[in-house]
Formats: sequence, structure tokens, C-alpha cells
Amino acid sequence: MNFVTDSRKEVIVGAGATGLAAAYATGFPVYEASKFPGGICSSYYVRHGQTHRRLIRSDDEEDFRFEIGGGHWIFGGDAESLTFIESFTPTKEYTRVASVFLPDHDLFVPYPLQAHLSYLPQEVAESAASELESVGSASGATLKEWLAAKFGETLCRLFFDPFHELYTAGLWREIAPQDSYKSPWRPKQDFPTSQPRNCIGYNATFKYPEAGLGSLFQGIAERCDVRYGKRATHIDTTRRIVFFDDGSSQPYEALLSTLPLNVACRLADIQTDSRSDPFTSVLVLNIGGRKGDRCPPDHWIYFPSSKAGFYRVGFYSNVDEAFLPRSTRGTNTAVSIYVEKAYIGGKKPSDKEVARLAKDVVLELQSLGYLQETSVVDPTWVEVAYTWSYPNSTWREEALHRLRDHGIYQMGRYGRWRFQGIAESIREGLSVRTLRAVV
Repeated sequence: MNFVTDSRKEVIVGAGATGLAAAYATGFPVYEASKFPGGICSSYYVRHGQTHRRLIRSDDEEDFRFEIGGGHWIFGGDAESLTFIESFTPTKEYTRVASVFLPDHDLFVPYPLQAHLSYLPQEVAESAASELESVGSASGATLKEWLAAKFGETLCRLFFDPFHELYTAGLWREIAPQDSYKSPWRPKQDFPTSQPRNCIGYNATFKYPEAGLGSLFQGIAERCDVRYGKRATHIDTTRRIVFFDDGSSQPYEALLSTLPLNVACRLADIQTDSRSDPFTSVLVLNIGGRKGDRCPPDHWIYFPSSKAGFYRVGFYSNVDEAFLPRSTRGTNTAVSIYVEKAYIGGKKPSDKEVARLAKDVVLELQSLGYLQETSVVDPTWVEVAYTWSYPNSTWREEALHRLRDHGIYQMGRYGRWRFQGIAESIREGLSVRTLRAVV
């Protein structure tokens, strides 16, 4: 990325992790659509029996803590980004506890599944092990083909196929494989029938701020020039002006955008020759209530099937009891949960459908024994939650190039249409201070 460095004309759009880090590094103003920083990584609080969200915890701390897009844990990261995070808020480090739940067998298997075959019924485990041993270098054009090539028929039938049907909202048959490191494969000579559940994968350990993720981004925002309530509605690429929904506008020479790539193209009237790559939206139900008798100790659980259609259930309070009201901490009586269900990009359910889904989810969690009665059920919607690409697609590169031609430089996970965690997003924003070449 190359930026013009007229300090009067550089602006940032989006005060998420990357946008705030870039604003901190450069001093450029950042325009944010909402009234608070952090984007989907924002913490908020809701009291028992209420629906009102608070950005700051009550003085008596008798409220549940949630996050807009579900649990956002800080994994990976280089020394600079981690030191930067710690300079704003102390963090704790955790060793991941995650499982795959197989409803047909009423069985929990530590994540990743393929490294814990000894937990499976003997016949299934032997079949899966035989297929894994024969895996070669074969790949596949689509995610469906890649999964079959890497994990074999048994594990795909048992978990990978139905899980990805839910996780990608059905897109797995047509999208390219990506982020393969998220499902590590162990070759035969290094693949015992079971592995310690906490040592494999990209997020085997992770960090989380002691005072909540919101404390991190609020702290960074206090050191930046953030203009809230500024939702971009149009970008005039001829005059180089960005317009906002409050009627204001801002000229730019270089626009550093963390808007999702498809949104930036739409606002700037940028057309591409190739079709745009797909994405999935996610409805996250944040739930606080009385803990069920069979509530597992996991940080999160993957589901290959569920009556309500969710693919993952996470337990905030199994990571840190600070997600719970103060009076319930240490009593093992309360739980704070997030539940994720995917939709084809932009297919947002109606309020009536969300209410019905929330009821179904609560009933299913109760039937599983995770939850008894509820205190809070609060839905959040993430329009662009996971980004994908079609096999051999050139849309991403074409879109980024055409936006750059108009002084619009995409940054961040959604801006550049790729998977990355919070620490990597912060590192990308901080790196902007080193990019000073004139276009």
C-alpha cells in the first residue's frame, strides 16, 4: 500500500481494530458509523431481565458482559502488537478448551477431531485412521473437495461436511478452500490416536483483556481523533469526497478504508469485470442465565448439526467469570453464552424470525443441559462475518486495484477480504506509519 501524506487530506473510515491502530499511528481522523469504537469486537453489558445495552459496566457489576460478534479472543500476534495491546489494558493468557459435539453419538471429542480418534467408536476410529494414513498431496478446487482429500470419507461424513454446511451457509460446495491451518492435519508418522486437546492449532493459546475487549478499544480511541455517528453513504471518486448519513462530507486525498471490500466498491461505484466473491452473515445470540446441570467446561463447541441450525456455541464465562454478574461469580450457578448461526451474505432474518430462532435456541440449549432459565437473550447481527472466494477468482485483487486508482486504500480483515485475528489487524494498522511513498 502506498499513501499520499498530506496530513490535511488523509482520513480513515472505520474504528475497528485496524482503523484505530492506524489512527493511533498516524494521527489521521477516523470516521466511525456507530457511537462506540471496536466494531464487532465491542463489549457491552446487559442487566438481568433488561434489553438495554450499556457500554460501561454498572457500578455494582450486576450485569452480564457480551460482545457484538460473539467471543473474540486474541491469538497469535507479533511482539509489537502484543506490547501495544498490553500498554492499554492487561491481558490474561488461556489454553484453549474446545470440543466437537457429535449429537448422533451423544459424544464430545476434543478439538481438533482428527487428532483425537481414540474418543470415537472403535470401528469409526479405525476407518478414519486408515483414510488419514492414505492422504497424500491431493487437494481440491472447492472446499468440499479439499476436505474430502485431506480428511477422508469417514470424518467428512461424521463432522466436516455437515459442519461446513452450517458454517458457510451452504457455500462450501462452491468456494475455494482457505485458511487450511485452522484444521491442522498430522501426517502418519506424527499422528497418534490421541493428542493433548490443548496443543494443536492456530489458537491453542489466546489472550483476553482482564477488563473486557471494550476496554482495549476504548483506551486506544481515547488517544485518537474519532468522529462517531459517521456512516459513509457514498464516495465521490471524481472529486474525492466521502459523504456521511448525517449530511456531512469530508474531502480526501487518501482514504484508508476498513469497510468490507464489497461495501467500499458499492459506495465508490466501482465495477469489476469478475463477479464479486461471496460472504456469510452471522446472527449471534448472546444469552445469560442459570447454568444447566450438563454445561460443559469448554470455551466453545463445534456442532455438525443442531435443531436450530447453529454451528458453534461459546461459553464466555468458561473463559472468564468476569462475564457474569458479580453476585454469581464463584457459585457455579450462572453462565454467559454466545450462539452462532450463519446466513448467505446479506440474507438478514426478520425480527419475527430472530425471535422465533432465539426461542428455539434456548429450548435446544436447555434440552442439552447447558442452560436452565434465561436472564438475558440479546441478538446481534454481523453483516459481513466471514469472507470467501470462488476458485481462481481475481475479484479481490481487481477490486483492491481499482479502489487504489481512486485513492482508496483498503485495510483490515474485511477491507482486504481475508482472515486475520485481532492482533494481526492491529499490527496492520500500526504499520501504516511506515508507508510514506507518494502514489
